[in-house]
Amino acid sequence: MNTLILVNAAHPLSPGPAPDLVPVDEAHPHILLERRAARLLGACIQAVGGVGAIVPASGWRSQAQQQAIWDQTWAEEGEVFTRQYVAQPGCSEHQTGLAIDLGLAAPHIDFIRPHFPEDGVCGAFRRLAPRYGFVLRYPAGKEAVTGIAHEPWHFRYVGVPHGVAMTALGLTLEEYLEFLTQYPVGGKPFVFEGEGRSFQLSYCAGPASALPPPEEGEHRLVSADNRGGRILTRWWEGGRTA
Repeated sequence: MNTLILVNAAHPLSPGPAPDLVPVDEAHPHILLERRAARLLGACIQAVGGVGAIVPASGWRSQAQQQAIWDQTWAEEGEVFTRQYVAQPGCSEHQTGLAIDLGLAAPHIDFIRPHFPEDGVCGAFRRLAPRYGFVLRYPAGKEAVTGIAHEPWHFRYVGVPHGVAMTALGLTLEEYLEFLTQYPVGGKPFVFEGEGRSFQLSYCAGPASALPPPEEGEHRLVSADNRGGRILTRWWEGGRTA
């Protein structure tokens, strides 16, 4: 699964089949997320005691749905607001099935900007989310990098160990992918210690066929980055150093 795929105005999503989608939870059957992301989101919410208090506001969107949201927001809020808070159709992470907007349960939840405070159960979710592979996608102070205003409600599934690594490094997805280009396949990998394992991360500038064959006992994940490259994540049970 391409959990590190970058989708923004400069890197639109290529047309293709919808991801493997499931409802986020039984209470919100109309809000969908990629299967693994949905499972880990539910596990994280449960771990912080947030069931019933943290609710999904928006998950996967089709191209047509994103277009409708763009058009409606433009008509109601104007161009400046729309460009700050709504990605153009084809350039929205919501179309990957890996992004979720969360809100604190209330009689009315703003679909575009749900209230998700920094404290309480929402704060607990923020702190634990990276261990479940989720990161705050559009943090304050990074608007020039992401092209989107600060969205404290928008979380992106990037997988393990990347959620913890990105948070520890203080990097957005754009910055993280650029950072990993310093560690090309065949050279010294970026070694990240997390979740009781030692992960080796490398960047491959070419197609999947350019990746080295797996070594004995190796576990690996490969994700396209939507920039022409791939991120190789490797680890060995029992540990191994680069």
